[in-house]
Amino acid sequence: MISIQNLSVEFSAKSLFVNINYVINKKDKIALVGKNGAGKSTMLKIIAGLQKPSSGSVAIPSDVTIGYLPQQMVLNDTSTVIEEVRKAFSHIDSLHNQIDKINHQLQSRQDYDSEDYNELIERLTILTERLSIEESDNCEAEMEKTLIGLGFDRKDFNRPTSEFSGGWRMRIELAKLLLTRPDVLLLDEPTNHLDIESIQWMENFLITKANAVVLVSHDRAFIDNVTNRTIEISLGKIYDYSVNYSKYVVLRQERLEQQMRAYQNQQKQIQDTEDFIERFRYKATKSVQVQSRIKQLSKIERIEVDEVDTSHINLRFPPAPRSGDYPIIADNVGKRYGDHQVFGNATFTIKRGEKVAFVGKNGEGKSTLVKCIMNEISFTGDLKIGHNVKIGYFAQNQAQLLDESISVFDTIDRVAVGDIRTKIRDILGAFMFGGEASDKKVKVLSGGEKTRLAMIRLLLEPVNLLILDEPTNHLDMRTKDILKQAIKDFNGTVIVVSHDREFLDGLVEKVYEFGGGKVRECLGGIYEFLEKKKIASLAELELSISPTNKSVENTEKVVSERKLSYAEQREREKIVKRAEKKVAEAEAEISRIETNIAEIESKIAAGEVDNDIFEQHASMNKQLENAMSMWELATIEYEDLKNNNN
Repeated sequence: MISIQNLSVEFSAKSLFVNINYVINKKDKIALVGKNGAGKSTMLKIIAGLQKPSSGSVAIPSDVTIGYLPQQMVLNDTSTVIEEVRKAFSHIDSLHNQIDKINHQLQSRQDYDSEDYNELIERLTILTERLSIEESDNCEAEMEKTLIGLGFDRKDFNRPTSEFSGGWRMRIELAKLLLTRPDVLLLDEPTNHLDIESIQWMENFLITKANAVVLVSHDRAFIDNVTNRTIEISLGKIYDYSVNYSKYVVLRQERLEQQMRAYQNQQKQIQDTEDFIERFRYKATKSVQVQSRIKQLSKIERIEVDEVDTSHINLRFPPAPRSGDYPIIADNVGKRYGDHQVFGNATFTIKRGEKVAFVGKNGEGKSTLVKCIMNEISFTGDLKIGHNVKIGYFAQNQAQLLDESISVFDTIDRVAVGDIRTKIRDILGAFMFGGEASDKKVKVLSGGEKTRLAMIRLLLEPVNLLILDEPTNHLDMRTKDILKQAIKDFNGTVIVVSHDREFLDGLVEKVYEFGGGKVRECLGGIYEFLEKKKIASLAELELSISPTNKSVENTEKVVSERKLSYAEQREREKIVKRAEKKVAEAEAEISRIETNIAEIESKIAAGEVDNDIFEQHASMNKQLENAMSMWELATIEYEDLKNNNN
């Protein structure tokens, strides 16, 4: 459908791409991955026609439509939400206008047998049929479903777009883009402004309704669920695999290992041949064999090993000074803007060393509570910061607050104090801003590079409470993994505001959910929280079944009420049976994993040890831990439903 041919891009005599070739096919769901600064956003801009390559071309058929969502855009604030989104269907208005124009022409003509008249009739027929198809889709219903899926309430539809934050206005642009249903969707970090529920809705939309998709995202769970093809940009080349990202990582590693083995075997063969030639070069009796080996050597097609970009940041937070046992104690904390209660009655305690997540829909108060903790805004209730607590705060818009007119080095030099100023070059080098990169202007950095630069500020002074508001936006996957490990190794207290499920998995031990004006505490990791959310939804579904009308007085209504109660009871029994089945399935899974672990342990005991067996053992134990959690949750759900049914 779209063909990228011999594409090359150079910036300041440095090659970003070198003779890249690939094709985007119908229904391809492509994850474009690579390190920050590798050229992912540039590639999308070139395909969208917003940037010209240094050489090569992008061949796009004339009838193929492209929709492009950049990381940042200039937004229109002159209309309401629904008016802005309705622009996605402006082509329908165009069809109406074209039909009206042709009808007007036909009314003023009488040359019914002319070729010109017949062409107008044919054109009118085509446009009418097309309009009929377009209007058969319920535009209003589609707009409503899309906006609600992206987190808007119906009461928001008639609000001016100017009342919304930048993240919410980006959602409006995303809604317009999705509703146009282009042949190819180009999405640059579409999840950065979405909460977990909206990301899950968008996953389903892209899987079931979108045509071809090329997306840049550092949300591994998102791209694994959506994509079926991975293209990595690395050191000017691309590596193209017809699998999702997680499978690609495995296949890529296997390919590199195979290449290395083949390369080493060939190098040994070449060395042996060269040794033979050198040893017998001047012996007449061996001249035939020597000439044969020389010819053999010249015909060998040399194996090349893919060059791998092994550069990475060296991130480690300074040791945390000891704080009091309870860095944060919140008692009945609330925040209101006029008549709007963001949240209220928030009561919780965060202990020293705990790592917790703030999650929930955008606008429910996650960042607002962080600002309360930072004492940036007023609030009601009592919020105590513990003894000797030193806070390191990474704001959601931290990267955007950088002065783009100065260099990378000057950015850090202006905030560094004392002896740390003598180590700025070393720190920048550890964050991959070594050498000439430290003299770059901030304005030429990619989104991920700006985030890395903003992150350096957290390292300039030891802290014992890290508050990170969406720290993974724009970070590549390798850097995200390094940041995650650094947070796990940090011996202080951590609050992470994030929608990235994969990043939070295994990192936090407690989740605070923001929603409906409340802050709810949930013990366990992010996937345990999401599983409990499903259970809560089931319980709500059960409780939402129409209640009996106790005010009825006539016999017919009483009979009808009894029938409803019977049907209600049957429905409840079905829900309980499904929950019971879930418990049985969880127990079977535990049994299966325990059997596998026993087999592995018997091999270890018998001395049948290879390189992978201990990794397998660790992996199976983690699976067992997860399965036990799922069993526990399923059992709680079953017991609750069973008790409510009695």
